[in-house]
Amino acid sequence: MGKLSLQAMIEAAVFAAFALLLDLLPSIEVTHVISLSFAMLPVFVVAFRWGFKASVASGFIWSLLQIVTGDANDILNPIQGIMEYPVAFSFIGFAGLFRPLIERSCRHAKRGTMTFWICLSVLAGSFARYFWHFVAGVFFWGSYAPKGQSAFLYSFITNGVTMIGNGILCAAVAAILFNAAPQLLTKYRNQHGHAA
Repeated sequence: MGKLSLQAMIEAAVFAAFALLLDLLPSIEVTHVISLSFAMLPVFVVAFRWGFKASVASGFIWSLLQIVTGDANDILNPIQGIMEYPVAFSFIGFAGLFRPLIERSCRHAKRGTMTFWICLSVLAGSFARYFWHFVAGVFFWGSYAPKGQSAFLYSFITNGVTMIGNGILCAAVAAILFNAAPQLLTKYRNQHGHAA
């Protein structure tokens, strides 16, 4: 893996800011601790266009923006804060590991295969992120579990429902978006044929 190009770094930052804006919109409240949103979608766009490193950077920048803007208002201590923000959000970038498969399917106009890899990519990135929220839930949020319910089960249910819901929502929007405009997967190339 080489260095990130300037264009990739700029897109990673811009899409991280877009993710923050989407995160500020009202989400679908399932319960007082479970809400659904497609705010991860911009990081997935970076993953589909640039791959693993750029999407990890985008997720990381998004987490820092949340902390700086005060949107990260549920930090209990430094370890939990690092785990649930920079680490968890960076792990969304695991979706970028599927980029070559998505790109190949798009290049060969295999829309069904492309949609499959996009959905699998989104679910992988969602799972990778929410794994860290699950771990934090067990160790830091377990006291909020209903009486008689273990911290493990509480975190598993809360973060599991959130992960599945957000993953399905993002996968559906991404599949519709990239089937309607597959050119979004293509990087702009300058006159010399190199990505700008």
